[in-house]
Amino acid sequence: MKDNSHFDPAPAPGDSVRKTTCYMCACRCGIDVHMKGDEVAYIEGNRDHPVNKGVLCAKGAAGIMQHNSAARLHAPLKRVGERGEGKFEEIDWNEALTLVSERLGRIRKTDPKKLAFFTGRDQSQSFTGYWAQQFGTPNYAAHGGFCSVNMAAAGIYTIGGAFWEFMSPDWENAKLFLLFGTAEDHDSNPIKLGLARLKERGAPVIAVNPIRTGYNAIADEWVGVTPGTDGLFVLSLIHCLLKAGRFDLDYLSRWTNAPCLLDGDPKSDTYGLILRDEGGRPLVMDRASRKPRPWNAAGVKPDLSGRWRHAGITHASVFLTLADRYLSDDYAPEAVGPKCGLDPAQIHRTAARIAHAAFDQSWDHPQDWTDFRGEHHSHVTARPVSIHAMRGISAHSNGFQTARAIHLLQVLIGAVDVPGASRFKPPYPKSAASHPRPHADTHAGQPLDGPHLGFPMGPEELLLDDAGAPLRLDKAFSWENPISVHGLMHMAISNAYAGDPYKIDTLFLYMANMAWNSSMNTQAVMEMLSDKDENGDYVIPFIIHADAYSSETVAFADIVLPDTTYLERHDCISLLDRPISDPDHAGDAIRWPVVAPDRNVRPFQSVMVDLANRLGLPGFVEGGQPLYTDYAEYMQMHERRPGVGPLAGWRIGETALTDGRGEPNEGQIEQYIAAGGFKTYQVPKPARYMKPFNTAWWEWSQKMGFTDAPTPYLFELWSEPLRRFQMAAEGVGERQPPEHLRARMRLTHDPLPIWYPPLEDGHADPVEYPFYVLTQRPAAMYHSWGGQNPWLRQIHAENVLYLPTKLWEAEGFEEGDWARVTSNHAEITVPVAHMAALNENTVWTWNAIGKRRGAWALSPKAPEATRGFLVNHLIHELLPEKGDGLRWSNSDPVTGQAAWFDCRVKVERVPRSRVSHPAIAGQGSPVGQGPHMVARSTGRTDLVPSLADRIRGWMKR
Repeated sequence: MKDNSHFDPAPAPGDSVRKTTCYMCACRCGIDVHMKGDEVAYIEGNRDHPVNKGVLCAKGAAGIMQHNSAARLHAPLKRVGERGEGKFEEIDWNEALTLVSERLGRIRKTDPKKLAFFTGRDQSQSFTGYWAQQFGTPNYAAHGGFCSVNMAAAGIYTIGGAFWEFMSPDWENAKLFLLFGTAEDHDSNPIKLGLARLKERGAPVIAVNPIRTGYNAIADEWVGVTPGTDGLFVLSLIHCLLKAGRFDLDYLSRWTNAPCLLDGDPKSDTYGLILRDEGGRPLVMDRASRKPRPWNAAGVKPDLSGRWRHAGITHASVFLTLADRYLSDDYAPEAVGPKCGLDPAQIHRTAARIAHAAFDQSWDHPQDWTDFRGEHHSHVTARPVSIHAMRGISAHSNGFQTARAIHLLQVLIGAVDVPGASRFKPPYPKSAASHPRPHADTHAGQPLDGPHLGFPMGPEELLLDDAGAPLRLDKAFSWENPISVHGLMHMAISNAYAGDPYKIDTLFLYMANMAWNSSMNTQAVMEMLSDKDENGDYVIPFIIHADAYSSETVAFADIVLPDTTYLERHDCISLLDRPISDPDHAGDAIRWPVVAPDRNVRPFQSVMVDLANRLGLPGFVEGGQPLYTDYAEYMQMHERRPGVGPLAGWRIGETALTDGRGEPNEGQIEQYIAAGGFKTYQVPKPARYMKPFNTAWWEWSQKMGFTDAPTPYLFELWSEPLRRFQMAAEGVGERQPPEHLRARMRLTHDPLPIWYPPLEDGHADPVEYPFYVLTQRPAAMYHSWGGQNPWLRQIHAENVLYLPTKLWEAEGFEEGDWARVTSNHAEITVPVAHMAALNENTVWTWNAIGKRRGAWALSPKAPEATRGFLVNHLIHELLPEKGDGLRWSNSDPVTGQAAWFDCRVKVERVPRSRVSHPAIAGQGSPVGQGPHMVARSTGRTDLVPSLADRIRGWMKR
């Protein structure tokens, strides 16, 4: 018998394990990195981690191939060809940093706003924002204006938190789960775990999405709405609930501004605003005294249907105004269904299921707590309806009001921060009023006067000069987009190119593939980046790009600063930024260099610390001496406020180490590493529910450093900031918008959630362009990064445009066919396929699959570069001109959210092709082309040749 005693059926993948945080998407899962010597051998999920509990998706497992990617940049680069060609020479770090610091130094000494610094999928925005503030430029923003600012702004202005980042469904207790506009790319592992728990318990799932893939495919009921009508569908649900009397009177009267009295005097300068006492406190009609009293007065019993007759004027409650609007037959399912592409019966049925779960399946959860009025409670009423939403509702020009409508639905049934509902994740909740205001006051050689991004409460806080012109390059916080709390990254390049509102000197990008899939109007954006003026100079004078990989945007840079991979650097997943909290625990985490770089690259954040030291930026340099040598030291020693730094764990207290507030600790990172790369902080049991109104929550929040003082608030169903902007458009106040924006602002800045058609519907003829074209990011890809990963490419190496059955049959499409897809801006020619589970007014594809030839170290013949395509070419960053000489940003008029999903198209069958169009000219690759095969064994070395031979044999087949 053959001796197999040496055979180990389950060999250890490595000889040591290093625990850190994944960066293959934005979930921030914990990972165990198995090492073989000093090389990464295998990555699996960390079973002790609070985010993923050991689960790891395809992206996370493929992190080893991302780390070993052939597309990794090797050294700093200086352009030697024309922009876009991808021709560079390698330079050393001293030359690169000297060139950059000298240029930035000149800008800072003369006019700091000439630097535009925009970051993409950067997970250290509290750091990059702080750097830009200390530099003094107002022109900083990150990815959120593309992705989810409508949700973030709507949530914070309405309830003090938002889906995904700041809230979580109660997976353990929900009796009904509604999913709006969610594909498989965001929060994927937590959602998969949560959906599994719901299915295990038999809790029904309702998915609202024009496309039925992934999460939507396993839902118990699919609501296939026409794109851009989600908000109308939700308002119809609200109509049904109000008409049936299925809403939580007690919750509305105690915890929202529904009982607050509105100024009913049309002649008043505060008409439509909430009445207040001399101290500025909102007034409600007290049921006991029948008099107006402050909302937070001890013993007050707010009356939802309150009216106050005073000086001949009747002032009515917000709730009466709300009910009057949504009880209108305009919101009845019979009127709304056809506009949404739905059977009215499905709207009635969904409303009935919500009511049944919220009220018939409710219970009293025991919890002793005291509210802000000093009233003690022995329980919290469960309303077990959880909701989650993502980009599908956000990326529309009506997305802000749609997100507000969803929050109104939650509040109406009392399903926010109670058992079974959506719950806040620390450090939230925080009302909009408790956030900073935006700042843009620049002075040569000085820091900006405050944080770039914030939450304006009215026109007086817009960032405008004395003539009313925007102070920011992207026109954030201007009359065009007043509440653009994440900025308008998608407008940075086109505005810089147009010199509107002013010209810049240097565009500095980090992790932002702005020349390709992170922009609308891709081909034109590439032309803007490479265009020259009549003197032969580039219109955008200088471009710095920092990235770990040879992306499409690298080809357009004058200087390239090569970043490390996420396994080679320190990162901070901070409570100042985007932590790893859940409703019952605050949490933060780190990344650390589990392996040393084998290239001449440096961590971007450490490079920014170096630049700050060279430039002498305040907050980084004191008395001529650097405060930090690198980002790791910044993570440990920086204090944003006294006692509050990037990491909350293991800080130095008066007598021992402490969590939350405390002095910096030079050994902090080592303690995180020893603990598995993360730390959690348990929310005290009395503080776990009803956080905005709960004194125990505010006490703990101060202890942890989330807030400096208790700031309880009411949920704002009636938004006074929106009303103030609407009043300005009506001609009230010192600051008023230009005439051409007034009608739009009066409509879109309604203080109650409304629905209006996507703005492109007013430009693109719906008969000529009958379909909406959408993109979704697949579960196995994260923006464009995954497209160069050998493992992930096997899942998505090319894409097709999916067509609904009605279109497929009407045009006689067959398998393998191609189509010309035309918008009112451009056209593409692409392969198509049939999909039955699709709204009949919708065509769609996976995003970030198509690549430019020469990028990402891929072969020019790679399917991503030949058949793969983007629909971005079809979408313009500006709406078409309508005869008045004006072109507005193709964005939500409230927040500036890029309206990716408003684009209308027509689809025509064309002869089959081998290459999708437009076929953009290729670019050079500073890293060459990747190998045909990558193979390595972590077991016996004498098996490697035979293993490689086998793989080659399989490849030949």
